Amino acid sequence: MARKQFQTLSEPMYYILLALTSECCGVDIMKKVEEISRGRISVGPGTLYTLLGKFESSDLIRETEVQGRKRSYIITKQGYEALNQEYLRLKSMVNEGAEYIGGHYEDK
Repeated sequence: MARKQFQTLSEPMYYILLALTSECCGVDIMKKVEEISRGRISVGPGTLYTLLGKFESSDLIRETEVQGRKRSYIITKQGYEALNQEYLRLKSMVNEGAEYIGGHYEDK
C-alpha cells in the first residue's frame, strides 16, 4: 500500500510549515527555520522552493503576495492540520520513548 504524501514530514518540511504559521517570503522562511530550530536545521533555496511547490500543489500552503520575484506564502487550514498531526505523532514518540530512555542504559 502506498504511503499517503505528507503522512509524515521530514524535519525541513515540519519547520517550513511552522514558519508559515505567519505570512512570509522565501528568504524569511529560511531565516525562521534556523531561528525556530535554534540553528539545528538549515534549508537552502533548492530544498525550500521544491517543498513550497509541493506544499502549494497539495493545498498545504497558499501564495499570498507577489512583488516581482518575491513571493509570500501562508499555511492553509489543511496545512495546519498536517502540521498538527505531525506534532502529535512526534509528541507521542517522545512520550513512548521516555519510559525507555533516560539513564537506563547499561553497557553489557
